[in-house]
Amino acid sequence: MKPLHLWLALATFTVSFNTQAQHQYPNTPPEVSPMPMKPEMTEIWEPEVPVVTPAKKLGDAPSDAIVLFDGSNLDQWVSQNDPTQPAPWKIVENDHMEVVPGSGFIQTKMKFGDCQLHIEFSAPDKVESDGQGRGNSGVFFQKRYELQILDSYNNRTYSNGQAASIYKDHAPLVNAMRGPLEWNTYDVVYTAPRFKADGRLDSPARITVFHNGVLVQNNVTINGLTLYIGLHHYPEAHGDDVITLQDHGNKTQFRNIWVRKL
Repeated sequence: MKPLHLWLALATFTVSFNTQAQHQYPNTPPEVSPMPMKPEMTEIWEPEVPVVTPAKKLGDAPSDAIVLFDGSNLDQWVSQNDPTQPAPWKIVENDHMEVVPGSGFIQTKMKFGDCQLHIEFSAPDKVESDGQGRGNSGVFFQKRYELQILDSYNNRTYSNGQAASIYKDHAPLVNAMRGPLEWNTYDVVYTAPRFKADGRLDSPARITVFHNGVLVQNNVTINGLTLYIGLHHYPEAHGDDVITLQDHGNKTQFRNIWVRKL
């Protein structure tokens, strides 16, 4: 224990120091205040945002899009059965393409990962069959993950297999399908899955879909490969791959297809 005279001396020195400091710096706060913020301190100027010219007509391709089909030719597509061969579907009235049942899927020549896709489709003009047999097709991202195309206008089927579903994975939020003689649009933002260096899944694919301007898939997780039978999963790592359109035996029609790499 310290002697009493040492405690008294220490207390006297402390009071004297504090009094002297307050006398010399009467307006000094206990902590230094940060520099006041100015508007320009939160402004970001570089890099400059690139300019993209939007289309004059809603739904048409902006200036940085890759046009996959404009009604004139199928030059951006090949047969999935034999990618060395041209796409076997037919062009109608220099306006749209039509599935040739039994000819097989078609796929893009180019490969894509993250992307924005616009595609317009219509069921066959003559309404036939019901359920999964009516206007059935699909658009596959990276050749693996299917956004369902189906005539779901007054046509009941399982919810995760109707139009705008992520097939056998996610039902759409609502059914926004137009009638069989009308054209439908999908506007899609697709985020590809990421894989670790050892091939394990790092983050799954995600997708947002607007069907005829209505949000039907809100940044949902794609749980793996599209499978008709069995649970979806990610069996192997992969990179960018083709976009595929399905031949499901129906004369489904397509027009105005474009994509932007993200």
